[in-house]
Amino acid sequence: MDFVKNAGVKLPTTLFNNIEWPKFRIPKIGWSTMPKLRIGDVVSKLPVIQGGMGVGISLSGLASAVADEGGIGVIAANSIGMLDPDYYAKNRDANAIALRREIRKTREKTSGIIGVNIMVAVNDFQSLLRVAIEEKVDLVFLGAGLPIKGIPVEDLRSAGVKVVPIVSSARAAGLIFRSWVKRYADIPDAVVVEGPMAGGHLGFKEDQINDPDFALENILPETVAEIKKYEDEWRRTIPVIAAGGIYTGADIYNIFKLGARAVQLGTRFVATHECDADIRFKESYISCRKDDIEIIKSPVGMPGRAIKNTFLKDVASGKKQSRKCVWQCLKSCDIKTAPYCLTLALDNAGKGILDKGFAFCGSNAYRVDKIISVRELLKELKEQYLCTREKSICSLRGEYERAIERLVAFKEEYLTGLKEGLNSLRDGYERGMEKRGMFREELLKNMDTSLRDEYRNAFEKANLLKQELIEFSQRYSLQNRLEPESA
Repeated sequence: MDFVKNAGVKLPTTLFNNIEWPKFRIPKIGWSTMPKLRIGDVVSKLPVIQGGMGVGISLSGLASAVADEGGIGVIAANSIGMLDPDYYAKNRDANAIALRREIRKTREKTSGIIGVNIMVAVNDFQSLLRVAIEEKVDLVFLGAGLPIKGIPVEDLRSAGVKVVPIVSSARAAGLIFRSWVKRYADIPDAVVVEGPMAGGHLGFKEDQINDPDFALENILPETVAEIKKYEDEWRRTIPVIAAGGIYTGADIYNIFKLGARAVQLGTRFVATHECDADIRFKESYISCRKDDIEIIKSPVGMPGRAIKNTFLKDVASGKKQSRKCVWQCLKSCDIKTAPYCLTLALDNAGKGILDKGFAFCGSNAYRVDKIISVRELLKELKEQYLCTREKSICSLRGEYERAIERLVAFKEEYLTGLKEGLNSLRDGYERGMEKRGMFREELLKNMDTSLRDEYRNAFEKANLLKQELIEFSQRYSLQNRLEPESA
């Protein structure tokens, strides 16, 4: 290189002498299970929560089966007292009595994690929440309203009960968290964000249900970003749990890529042997077609997703239904103007009396084709999840390796071009020093080609892919890290 120095040419060392050509060791990646879910000191082996479904759909039978398999089983508290033949004599007290009984039955059947779903909109919300606290359930899921006022946070903390609000937007989640900070100097332990493809009552206007802007894939990242503020401020992990329209293990994997730490499923658990609903309720899922699923207007003024049947057709035609109301269980319900008693209709459906009620369901209910056990369902979800994840990481690895191959080709092409440029410069130098300026400019121009830019772009892409692999590895606590080797 002395002739170059004599010619007054200074080669950029970053482009020749000290180029770092990337070479990374990518370990074989494999997993045996799904990631665990941590909500405070509650650790679930599977990041799967069985949604609370009333009336009488998810009780001790289903909740204990899910908890036994490593998920989180949930008892639906709303109007649970209708299980009692003397419900109309005991009215609102029957719900608290029945809830306590179901919690204890569930505890007798399993040592797993159990929760209770309580609707903020019911008039006995406080008494049901009190039962959950006294029985020291692991978690309470609070939906159908914003759990802001009158929440006995100190009692919940003393009993070790985790609080998980159910929301349909980042805005609602932020409102709850801000209010908790102001009122209780505390924050909830996790959040369920439920999209418009869920079953039952939906927290969306009817024109929002099929609007892509309100799809779970859009509202989930927004909620994750909102909750991240509180995670950073409180230095606490607050899982965001996705719900609504999640059907397969592949769905679970894809929704996790958007920031969810767990999923809540309802429809899939209805078609299980352990589900507490009558077999006729389950069979309505198996027999329904896609166009049998419709959005109805509930007597409480909210849209809901249900399976068409004779009862709903009669309601739509204006046919009067029998009504019996001993107390106003829902704050927003006016039995004088309501076309039917919602609670009674749902109770009838859960008992298989579908000519006097109807089945709420998720948007994918038509895909259900058989009744299986909870164990079989969770095994299927795990296998689908792991298969999808393996395919994803293999695709990512392949893309990274192709980027590295391109870099190697660029390196050889660059060095060849540089060598030819230096040979040309040497020849010119030997022909005459007076032309050194021209050759110097020619060499530098040769170094500033699109080839170098393309190399830099590929290098940046390779580094991005490498970082994604590293983050993927760290997320699932792999022992082997992606460490760079020397060039």
